Amino acid sequence: MMAAATRIAMWSGPRNISTAMMRSFEARGDTAVTDEPFYAAYLHRTGIDHPLRDEVIASQSLDSSEIAAVLAGPVPGGKPIWYQKHMTLHLLEGFEQDWMSQVLNAFLIRDPPAVLASYASKRSHVTLADLGFVQQRELFEREAERLGSPPPVVDAADIVANPARTLARLCEALGIVFTPSMLGWPRGPRPTDGVWGPAWYQSVERSTGFEARELKCTAVLPPTLQRLADEAQPHYEALKVYCL
Repeated sequence: MMAAATRIAMWSGPRNISTAMMRSFEARGDTAVTDEPFYAAYLHRTGIDHPLRDEVIASQSLDSSEIAAVLAGPVPGGKPIWYQKHMTLHLLEGFEQDWMSQVLNAFLIRDPPAVLASYASKRSHVTLADLGFVQQRELFEREAERLGSPPPVVDAADIVANPARTLARLCEALGIVFTPSMLGWPRGPRPTDGVWGPAWYQSVERSTGFEARELKCTAVLPPTLQRLADEAQPHYEALKVYCL
């Protein structure tokens, strides 16, 4: 009998290393990847303006129940592992969530000032809800309650500082074998990238692996952004204590 597939739902906020993480898992060769499957439904429901909004909405299902059925269904290509990249803010109230009990939920976090500094370069108006920190904490706490123990958490800064060690710990927590192939990938876009890639993925498209760099924010944020960072900080810290 064929072993059941491992479905991994990685929950992040924007302007993290979430796309690089998707590259890393896809580089394994035994893993299918899916890029932000609730993005179009999120944009359609909220009416929010994002780069390439119309293209995103046209590219994906707008029905959360239909999306959920796919995420809990057959793995693309029959691969033994399925890595699903999710933005916490995309899972709106009222969207189907029962499917989450059929996947391994993990959480990718990043220091709020660094997120704000990067996100503000893409959109001029930013709210706390746009950043996903509150939603990430809510999802984490609900999943911890369901499991009776905290689900895996990794900090982007730890991955960049020591990719092999941090990814090995993550793989162990997910019950899969770490492979060195996760440390590098070919430069350029992927067919598995969402249609929004040209607006958001310039940096990762130039990359060939996790770049050793400082992920903390060294710039002084404008007061409006600093207030948002201060609001987000407790939610980041609440998950930080559970990092692998």
